[in-house]
Amino acid sequence: MREYREGNFMASEKQIIITTMEKIPGVEVSEVLGVVWGSSIKAKHLGKDIAMGLKKIVGGELGAYTQMLEEARREAISRMASQARELGADAVVGFRFSTSMVTTGAAEIVAYGTAVKLKWI
Repeated sequence: MREYREGNFMASEKQIIITTMEKIPGVEVSEVLGVVWGSSIKAKHLGKDIAMGLKKIVGGELGAYTQMLEEARREAISRMASQARELGADAVVGFRFSTSMVTTGAAEIVAYGTAVKLKWI
């Protein structure tokens, strides 16, 4: 199978193309397998919340929260890709993130898209 990498996140294990695009140049969708998603909820401990509260007062990047959300995004993508692999997908198109605050200091990240089989043209 030819790999399409430019501008896309390639998941580990069986190579799954994950892209925000609806169409991928050089291939066509041969079968739509359905919506796939993965979610992750992360929270920092109380000590980090206090430190981040003080950081908000003086300004600057909230590094602990940036790291927390990056970890959550990676987990959500990995879980979505696993779900797509279970369906036998070659790719996930229309990939998006959704973020919501669950409680103070905790956020949920949902990665979602449409799992598809591809035909190389």
